[in-house]
Amino acid sequence: MIDVSPEVRAQLAPNGTLSASVYLGNFLLVTGQSPSGEPTGIAPDICRAIAERLGVGLNLKGYKTQEEVVDSAASGQCGIALVGSDPARAQRVTFTPAYVELEATYLVPADSSILGIGQVDQPGIRIASFFKSAYDLWLQRNLKHAALVHADSILASNELFVREKLDALAGLKTGLVTAAKNIPGSRILDGQFTGIQQAIATKNSNLASIQFLSACVQELISTGLVTALIQKYGVEGLSAAPVFTHS
Repeated sequence: MIDVSPEVRAQLAPNGTLSASVYLGNFLLVTGQSPSGEPTGIAPDICRAIAERLGVGLNLKGYKTQEEVVDSAASGQCGIALVGSDPARAQRVTFTPAYVELEATYLVPADSSILGIGQVDQPGIRIASFFKSAYDLWLQRNLKHAALVHADSILASNELFVREKLDALAGLKTGLVTAAKNIPGSRILDGQFTGIQQAIATKNSNLASIQFLSACVQELISTGLVTALIQKYGVEGLSAAPVFTHS
């Protein structure tokens, strides 16, 4: 069992309850809600596991935007926040190693000459993308030639792709599988342009808590709990992250 110091409890659960936030828009990790309206799924269950290890109650909060989730941790309003790990966000909060990884790729229209991911980043190519999603932040940093055309939600990016006859639609593979059913002839490119790492974030000043939370993530992966939760909720398109080792 992971040792919990009074300092960690004071940082994460100052009032004897762990406030934790999750992003409601990630349909792989938040798959529904309880009769009382509380979010359910893999991410909420991870929050529950952390609260159990702290020996405190849980106050689970669901937010509609990823910015709000990051803000909740950065401000200390929530002891922990579960959201996609990204260097831009890591300027405001500190992340543990990932607990799951999600595959991000492209969907292209029926008449597209693009056959592989390596052909997407070319001059004149326009890509529909959900603004400031973890995969969009990666694309903003890494695309050299193609242009991103932004929408304010996953659904809006799907609609933008069709309406503007764009060259590609960026997204998580599972979501693109669903989108493809409504776009006749469209194809999902094999492989991934990046793996989106989902991790636990906390306030930058919570130094003792980072060590505790990182140890929790390692335990949740190595004991098989993360894989068991993926199976419990029947989610495809993600896998338990590899257990990290200190170099």
